[in-house]
Amino acid sequence: IGETGTGKELVARHIHEVSGRSGPFVAVNCGALSESLIDAELFGHEAGAYTGATHARAGWFEAARGGTLFLDEIGDMPAPLQVKLLRVLQERQVVRLGSRVPLPVDVRLIAATNVDLWRAVQAGRFRSDLFYRLHVAPITLPPLRERRGDIPSLVAHFADVYRKKLSMDEVRFSPQAESALVEYDWPGNIRELENVVHYALIVSRDGCVAVDDLRLIATG
Repeated sequence: IGETGTGKELVARHIHEVSGRSGPFVAVNCGALSESLIDAELFGHEAGAYTGATHARAGWFEAARGGTLFLDEIGDMPAPLQVKLLRVLQERQVVRLGSRVPLPVDVRLIAATNVDLWRAVQAGRFRSDLFYRLHVAPITLPPLRERRGDIPSLVAHFADVYRKKLSMDEVRFSPQAESALVEYDWPGNIRELENVVHYALIVSRDGCVAVDDLRLIATG
């Protein structure tokens, strides 16, 4: 649970990497899939299940067998799919569209959201039974403005990443630039910080990032 850009997928990948599970990490953005296709994408389909389904295809649950399935923006999942997801979590099996044969699945499910799901439940936009099924081990990621002590380390990390990509020598940040980065509220969180550091390295001169090289959005 956390605002956009707080690194929810990175945390999910880390959980998978240290889990000992041998299968793949599969990430799916529920908000990016059309309502007409998300059913087939998640659970798979048989040939002829719908117009255009010329061959059978495994869904994301099958693709993640033995590994981790990461469902991002779970709060955007349409209500009919919430019912089917709940059934999968309860029965640990999926049924492809156009089939009557249940297929067992062995996945670790990690869901992420930037909305308050309990408020969505109270507003009737999210099923309470699915909420409780998912709410086993919640992890809250605070926004970057509430953990400013992490900013210098993140800046150093992204500076090193993009320094190498840009074939640059060592890069340093002026004291004024460092202060500006720590004091900024980062409405876009880690994703915004990464973009700011990338841009700063592109426009910086003589291996030093000045405060004027920082593209910070005025807030307040």
